Amino acid sequence: MTEINEQVSPSSIKPITSQTSVQQNGHEAPQYAEPSESDIAQFITTAQRLEQELRSIVVGQERVIRELLLALLAGGHVLLEGVPGLGKTLLVRTLSDALTLKFARIQFTPDLMPADIVGTTIVSEQSNESGTGNMRVFSFQPGPIFANIVLADEINRATPKTQSALLEGMQERTVSVGDRTRPLPTPFFVLATQNPLEMEGTYALPEAQLDRFLFKIMVNFPKAQDLLRIIDTTLGTHNKRAQPIATGEQLAQHIEIAKAVPVATHIKEYAVRLLLATHPDQEDAPAQVRRYVRYGASPRGLQAMIVTARVRALLEGRYNVSQDDLRAVVYPALRHRIILNFDGLADGITTEQLIGTILAELEVD
Repeated sequence: MTEINEQVSPSSIKPITSQTSVQQNGHEAPQYAEPSESDIAQFITTAQRLEQELRSIVVGQERVIRELLLALLAGGHVLLEGVPGLGKTLLVRTLSDALTLKFARIQFTPDLMPADIVGTTIVSEQSNESGTGNMRVFSFQPGPIFANIVLADEINRATPKTQSALLEGMQERTVSVGDRTRPLPTPFFVLATQNPLEMEGTYALPEAQLDRFLFKIMVNFPKAQDLLRIIDTTLGTHNKRAQPIATGEQLAQHIEIAKAVPVATHIKEYAVRLLLATHPDQEDAPAQVRRYVRYGASPRGLQAMIVTARVRALLEGRYNVSQDDLRAVVYPALRHRIILNFDGLADGITTEQLIGTILAELEVD
């Protein structure tokens, strides 16, 4: 799609009647038509229904639900962090109920092995063609990663070796076992939960794996009025389950619709300035960043801000991205991609504080 610098309304977008194909990785790949006004309306309706369904079951986590939907409709993976008992697993299970997709749950423990995630090759006996006897054959037994939504529960309780079993699947949407590379189902999402790293019995996630999560969402403790609602909704005689809202095919279509939202040049430049301000070796980096940051966010952080800002623009009823959209997604997109140095850790500095400083200084400029 050509670059558009001014605001665009959905009615000005004309759907393409004929679809062409482009070469991608040596294969013919369909080129999606630009969305029509009815496509965008359907996107907004489905997203609002999903959000309402999740809020009716998961109480007091409206911000978390909104950020989860932003990442989901952008086609990315999510890391949920919070102390036990805040409804992280419940939220993911409820989302899987609302989407008619294959769901798998992996409980991460220190003795979990990579083969328990990706699968393994086993030896089985089959009748030979003549029917006179049996022969031994090797067959692949797929692991739980071969699902549309994979809940990696308490991911930081497994060793780094086991955590790395998700790396290829999260980035390439494939799994290599033995001499073969097998594709994962489409769509494919990893929704991981973790306890705070300072709690006993946890392993810090490698930076390469953290970078593959589109969002890191902080799940905070609910307020008093929300705790009262939790009592009323969870301790009754009936356990409410989410109703199906969308299929995997519809979700894939919505992800493509979000990709077509135009981003003006000055918005792209603002996103680049946000990203570069996290790097201590940049001239425009704030003083706190130069003092406390060891490594800034990667280009994946820039991609995360743009794709999720597009989704937020649609949910806000606009067909163009604004600076407010970027400011709304900058925290979950960058908080896990900024690496503090020793001084930052010693002084108790958080990446949220640094992002707030960056936003404030860019606002002054």
